[in-house]
Amino acid sequence: MLETVNRVFQVFGASVVVPIMIFIVALCLRVKPKTAMMSAFYAGVGLTGFGWIIQAFTPTITKIIKQMVNITGIKLPIVDIGWQAGSLASFGSTVGLSFFVFGLIAEILLFAFGVTKIFMASNLWNNFGFMIWGTVCYYVTHNFWLSLGLSFFMLLYALALAEIQADRWSDYYGVKNASVASLHNIEQVIPAIILDPLWNLLGFNKVKMTPEYFKNKLGVFGEPTTLGALLGLIIGILGNLTRLGTLQAWGQILSVAVQLSAVMTIFPLVTNVFSKAFTPLADEIDKNAHKDKEGTKATNEVTNKKRWFLGVDDGVGYGEPATIISGVILIPIMVLIAFILPGNKALPIVDLISLPFMVESIVALTRGNILKVIANGIVWFSLGLYASSWLGSFYTGAVSHYGVALPAGIVLITSFNLMARPLNALVFAAFVSQNPLYIGLVIVVYLALLFGLRRYRPQIWNYLNKMADKNVGYSGSDEKITY
Repeated sequence: MLETVNRVFQVFGASVVVPIMIFIVALCLRVKPKTAMMSAFYAGVGLTGFGWIIQAFTPTITKIIKQMVNITGIKLPIVDIGWQAGSLASFGSTVGLSFFVFGLIAEILLFAFGVTKIFMASNLWNNFGFMIWGTVCYYVTHNFWLSLGLSFFMLLYALALAEIQADRWSDYYGVKNASVASLHNIEQVIPAIILDPLWNLLGFNKVKMTPEYFKNKLGVFGEPTTLGALLGLIIGILGNLTRLGTLQAWGQILSVAVQLSAVMTIFPLVTNVFSKAFTPLADEIDKNAHKDKEGTKATNEVTNKKRWFLGVDDGVGYGEPATIISGVILIPIMVLIAFILPGNKALPIVDLISLPFMVESIVALTRGNILKVIANGIVWFSLGLYASSWLGSFYTGAVSHYGVALPAGIVLITSFNLMARPLNALVFAAFVSQNPLYIGLVIVVYLALLFGLRRYRPQIWNYLNKMADKNVGYSGSDEKITY
């Protein structure tokens, strides 16, 4: 059965499977069949558009990053070859396939019994983020049930973090009753909350580094299209520092500038199409959640205990101006940090294009304060490089055993998007130790988090809203730059 599921998914791919799931979920929510069908089509079109853009831009940006690496002359032994290799390994292992099937059932049951208010089953594709950790654990321990348990446990705390950020994410990105819960992108909720008082103490909340501020102050140079060109120009120059006097260098520099400008212009358009897939579902949730037993409307979103959220793909937020600008700015910064960070062995390359996905939670919680996003990213992703360094041999073994052959000349690999995860690495360390004390400790921490969330959810959301309000500039999704 597991092999059949794997073949079906591999043959049809995310751009077909995800729309089918959305169509089924929409019908279950009593959305009209015609509307449900259009939601499914929008999802397929959006995912296809994301794939086209990223596939076209990734070779260009990867080549520039490699040139930046070569200019420094510094060699790091663990090379980031992208999340795709990890995805293939996830679907190639028995543990991964088992979670793909039974994890879906668990996501439905967890929602049905009120353990979570996030309906994750609508985001089936991103389950590979849970599957890869179970796969790596199984490669190390050869313990099937422990490894499967790790994947399920990571699902539990990912759902808790997704619910913590849900009100803010939904408000900021303008998708009602929606949140992202991808394991590889959700743990950034932690630094965004913990480090915020420090950034405020340093006055970061008063710095108007938002796309709207750039647009108002810089005019045409503040537009995402122009900012993309300028950022592309800077990255292109950094990748050609040793040959700026050649025609070939400037051809590449200008090409990168134009392509990044195109990405920052086109991606929001595709994102807008993709978000339409979830709008009818979110509206139906809104309609049901805002009625009490007598059918009257609830007035306070934050205190509404009936409110629940649809787990959506993080592609919904990728093209938002503050998100993509912050992510692109972090690309050269993380390359530089990888070189100078003492004890780091991991070299981020291919997955750097995923940085806009990786900062969405930070962007939402800081209300688009680009300076805070960058500061949080530097701290958390630097810790992530240490995680990747430690996990390099484990991840390499799992991918080569269950997934794909390693590229020629590369001994150890990583995925900056999947493995540069401090919290995930700590949970993995507890499970892979097979020590009941360590495993019990992380379970107790999760239960305490869940208890606090269930009892104090309105207070948590109010605190996060007050925290976001301290940032000068944005006041929410209504002021976002539209296209």
